[in-house]
Amino acid sequence: MPAGMENAEQMNVKNQPISGNDLARFSGPNTFMRLPAANDLKGLDVAVLGIPLDIGTSWRSGTRFGPKQVRAESAMLRPYNLGTGAAPFDSLQVADIGDLAINTFSLSDSLSIIQDSYTEILRSDAMPLAIGGDHSITLPILRAMAKRHGPLALVHVDAHADVNDDMFGERETHGTVFRRAYEEGLINPHKTYQIGLRGTGYGADDFTEATGWGFQQFPAQELWHRSLSPLGAEIRRDIGDASVYVTYDIDSLDPAYAPGTGTPEIGGLTTPQALELIRALKGLNIVGADLVEVSPPYDTTGNTALTGANILFEIMCILPGVAYR
Repeated sequence: MPAGMENAEQMNVKNQPISGNDLARFSGPNTFMRLPAANDLKGLDVAVLGIPLDIGTSWRSGTRFGPKQVRAESAMLRPYNLGTGAAPFDSLQVADIGDLAINTFSLSDSLSIIQDSYTEILRSDAMPLAIGGDHSITLPILRAMAKRHGPLALVHVDAHADVNDDMFGERETHGTVFRRAYEEGLINPHKTYQIGLRGTGYGADDFTEATGWGFQQFPAQELWHRSLSPLGAEIRRDIGDASVYVTYDIDSLDPAYAPGTGTPEIGGLTTPQALELIRALKGLNIVGADLVEVSPPYDTTGNTALTGANILFEIMCILPGVAYR
């Protein structure tokens, strides 16, 4: 074989998760799906990273342990999606770039670290896929993403709208993210979709104020006993070819499916609905995503972290350029 052709073939080799038939799943590296760890973003299509932060939460803490536990449970995942035929590792170069070194004593400093880190990541062609951490991590991510892509379309799956003006006088917390994002022009309000909202509130306008900005909201009670495939297809058609950020709060799921979270609310989505929704978004120009609010101290079976790992894999399976078998 000519040397040039051999080099070209080597360059096209994609990282693969370690097979459970080669090394037992309870051993090996604690990276997402036991993919290679990387310090260099060069050549990566997707960079998986952890953001171990929980000082932005207002109720139960513990999401600082989320990235480690989601990675641990992800060892169960295999590289081929039997449900959809997606084989993301056949066409995407993916690696785990580790955790951001947040300041565990300062939320404001940590948010700046996240934004600066994302600015550096986005200088490459790698798409960031984050494991949180509480939902406060998404605001600095959106700040960096909007500088690169302009105002983003947003698919926000959550029990909570996170549009408070402040919490205990603080304007940057896990419950204020999307008001700040709207005010700062980081997202396109007319292409912002909030799915799974529910629970009790302080007043009738806790959720509905954001609809006046243009947000489209889909409360959980309107989705009970329904397939979410049609909703996902409708969102996909409405967004078109705009750059999209997907943020998935694990508390969008009912606590029966995901008890290990900081702010649980009954009456939520099911795991089959989560898969239907994500799979129906295939075709969107997704430029970044996160999975937040997994709190291992309340996740005694590991099921919440396992579900979170699967949601991240499903998001990876609908990224632009993914191969299908």
